[in-house]
Amino acid sequence: MKLSYYPGCSLEGMAGDYARSITAVFKHLGIDLIELKDWTCCGSTAAHSLSEIMSVVLPARNLAIAEELGLDIICPCAMCFNRLRFSQEMVKKKIFDIPWNVTGDIQVHDMTRFLSEPEIITRIKKQVVRPLSKLKVVCYYGCQMVRLPRIAGDIDYENPQTMDKLLEAVGAQVIDWSYKSTCCGASIGIARKDIQGSLTGRILHKARQTGANAIIVSCPLCQSNLDIIQKNISGRAMPVFYFTELLHLAFEEKSADKRFRTHFTSPVPLLREKGLLP
Repeated sequence: MKLSYYPGCSLEGMAGDYARSITAVFKHLGIDLIELKDWTCCGSTAAHSLSEIMSVVLPARNLAIAEELGLDIICPCAMCFNRLRFSQEMVKKKIFDIPWNVTGDIQVHDMTRFLSEPEIITRIKKQVVRPLSKLKVVCYYGCQMVRLPRIAGDIDYENPQTMDKLLEAVGAQVIDWSYKSTCCGASIGIARKDIQGSLTGRILHKARQTGANAIIVSCPLCQSNLDIIQKNISGRAMPVFYFTELLHLAFEEKSADKRFRTHFTSPVPLLREKGLLP
C-alpha cells in the first residue's frame, strides 16, 4: 500500500518526535509513505485569517503534486488536514482560479482516521510486542481534525473515537471524558497569553481529574500548547504524547529516551515508572 505524504511545517521543527515516530510506525505496518516532492506550507492559521484565496491556493499546490503521483494523500497535522480538505472543496466549486491542475478527486486522509480503519487496526494489533496496559490515557482531538463536519467529514465530531481505538489496540487504558474536542486556543497565545492559559489550563485540570497518566494528541499545536504551559506549574506534570509515539513504543521491545527530545514535559519518568523504558 502506498500513500502520498504531506508532513507540514511543524514536523520539520517543533514536532520532530512526531515525524520520527510516524516513519517508524508506517514501516512496521508495511505502508509506504511517499513524501510530496517540494511541498510547501498549507497556509495554516495565517492564510485563512488574511486571504480566502490564499487559503485555497496554498494547499492546492500540494494537492496538485499528490494528484500527479496518483496517490491519496495523508496528513498527520490536524490543521494541515483541515486546510487541504477545505481547499479541495473550494476547488471543486470552482470559486477561484487555481494556477495548478487540480481535480479534487483524490482522498485526503486524516492520519488517525486512516489508521483506525478495521483492516489497519488488525495490522496494529499484530505488531504489538509491548502492551501499554499500565498506561491510563485521555485522547485530546482539538478542533481542526473534526470541524467543520462538512469539511472534515467526521460525523462524530463531539465524541471522536479514532485515537481511542488506536490506543486501545496497543493495550492502553483509554478513559472517556468530555473535553476531547474543546479548543486549546490554537495560536491565540501569541497575542493573548491569558486566554491561552485559561483554555489549556482547564483541559489539563479536567484530564487530571479523570485519573489519566498522560494526554494523547495528533496536532502539533495542541501538543505544544498543552506541553509548554506545564513548565511553570508546581507538582508533577502530565506528559502529552503524539499518538504515534505510543504506537511506536508498543511495536518495539527496546526504546530510547532520546525519542522524546522535543517534549518540554519529559515523559521518560512516567514510562520508566510503568516499566516501558529501562
